[in-house]
Amino acid sequence: MKVLFIVLGMAVVTYIPRLLPALFMHRLRLPAWFEAWLQSIPYAALGALIFPGILLVDRDRPEVGLTGGLVAAVLAYFKAHIIVVMAGAIGTVLLLQNWSWLF
Repeated sequence: MKVLFIVLGMAVVTYIPRLLPALFMHRLRLPAWFEAWLQSIPYAALGALIFPGILLVDRDRPEVGLTGGLVAAVLAYFKAHIIVVMAGAIGTVLLLQNWSWLF
């Protein structure tokens, strides 16, 4: 029973901060520059989550992960399908990890 109250309490505590802005933000008019800044937050958060993982692909050689990330960024820039972007990054990392004697 104690666990149920803990889960319900955590649900309420996380729900209220999400509900209040949804109720009152439609009344506010934000400046255009602020709305543009808010729209860039998901990209910044995604980058902050992904970049450390890129550096840790191969702890001894961080350039392997950086190269794979660069390949993914270039493919995404040219609007390649997500499967192509992922396959390109994974293939690059595999190539650099397993056939490093070529380079």
